[in-house]
Amino acid sequence: MTAIRRSPRTLWILTAVILAGLLVAAFVPGAGIRLPVIVIQVGFVVLHGAQRYGPRAIGVFVAAGLIISNILENLSIQTGFPFGHYHYTGSGKIFEVPWFIGPSYLATGYVAWIVATALLGDVRRGSSWLTTIGTPVVGAFAMTAWDLALDPATSTIHQAWIWENGGGFFGVPLVNFLGWTFTVYLFMQVFALYLRRSGPAAQPERTTISDLQAVLLYATTAISFVTTYFTAEHTTVTDATGATWHTADIYETSVLLAVYGMFFLALLALLRIAQRRTATAAPTPESDAGRRAPEAVARGGYS
Repeated sequence: MTAIRRSPRTLWILTAVILAGLLVAAFVPGAGIRLPVIVIQVGFVVLHGAQRYGPRAIGVFVAAGLIISNILENLSIQTGFPFGHYHYTGSGKIFEVPWFIGPSYLATGYVAWIVATALLGDVRRGSSWLTTIGTPVVGAFAMTAWDLALDPATSTIHQAWIWENGGGFFGVPLVNFLGWTFTVYLFMQVFALYLRRSGPAAQPERTTISDLQAVLLYATTAISFVTTYFTAEHTTVTDATGATWHTADIYETSVLLAVYGMFFLALLALLRIAQRRTATAAPTPESDAGRRAPEAVARGGYS
């Protein structure tokens, strides 16, 4: 635990490295650093989560995220539930799912969780059911906001995975996003239930810096959608069903979703963090009276 308490500098270093990596990946797409950045992001998740919730708790988050996401991804590839019918291209798979998909769930899922705690409240031992259920729901929607901007370009244009029956959202079906929300909610709910039963009895060690690190990483994750809109080639693509889509429309929609989805949620979270900090710093009438009392006594009474 000593090493964990002394980790703020390490967390800032990891935050800076990840921010730099995300920016390089956004402005230099061919740099080939996206996978190393994902690995570093998982390191951030483990260290940040251990400091905030404890090593055992963040272990539950990591295990639940990896296991549940892999089971449901493989299940959907075989049966169509919960995402729809699709398959991944490329190699390096765990069963039918590329190895980096699970870490990607963790990397973006954790910062989406912190965004949710900033907006609704963190979960601790004995938390109300409203917070215990509501925070995973908000976190799942914050995570799905990322996939809304990500999926059409990554699947329809770059064909990292193929939607076999297509879909109305630039070749992606509605059920995919419902499946994302469901999957992320499940592993976040497992984490929340653990925290409610066995997590820290007091409010988790949350500071403005701790919240800012994660919220900034969440927002920066969306930068690539903006840069791609200005730099990518504008042409047409055909999905697995033969439908033709204009890439310019896909990129423009991704920017709109990033700005009014992820950036908006990050802005709300930052405003809540600032509001909480202002409320904590502002003196209350009771504390102000407490400071004035000794002075009044020294003068022989109140003025």
